[in-house]
Amino acid sequence: MPGVRWEIEAYEFGNCSCTYACPCNFNGRPTNGNCLVVFGFDIVKGHHGNTRLDGLKAVVVARFPGPIHEGHGKLVTIIDEAADEAQRDALLKILTGEDAPPGSLFHVFATTMEKIYRPIVAAVDFDIDVDHRRAKLVVPGHVQAVGEPIVNPVTGLEHHLRIDMPNGLDFKHAEIGRGWAVTEEPIPFDLADTYGRFVHVHMNQDGVVA
Repeated sequence: MPGVRWEIEAYEFGNCSCTYACPCNFNGRPTNGNCLVVFGFDIVKGHHGNTRLDGLKAVVVARFPGPIHEGHGKLVTIIDEAADEAQRDALLKILTGEDAPPGSLFHVFATTMEKIYRPIVAAVDFDIDVDHRRAKLVVPGHVQAVGEPIVNPVTGLEHHLRIDMPNGLDFKHAEIGRGWAVTEEPIPFDLADTYGRFVHVHMNQDGVVA
């Protein structure tokens, strides 16, 4: 277990290269064989030791040639330029798995990485409405992503879908929608109308908080 006690409550938007709902959630293979993913985090309240993280934002971009558990991943983190040096260090220790609990999203990512790039510090513009499944994530020169609800092609009405994972390692409940994302170097990709998730994250050094 990590030695530093920490806790974050945040809103998260994730967009990956899989089809809606993402077969990886059900122990399936990635839709297109590989895994491309971007996560945005808006931390409402949090701390790492005595370092407060309230109001900060962060982004994680990753690429895997196959399923995540088969490894060989590449990862880059983008830290809010509003964070001071102590806050940047704290966020990196959480997001890159150094202080994340075994089996958590961040720890799993860290153990499957072949390459972790130097972190980027930049302005992060992130708006999210979890309940209505909408998000906008912009890091100029690095990431542009949007999230929307899935729409019924016949009626034009918005679907309201949710995944419940009582024993989930990174969330208990996620609102499901769709997303579009374009990322730049060092991990460039272009996603269009693929799986999106909208989550209220509550996690600490021991894992997901019920």
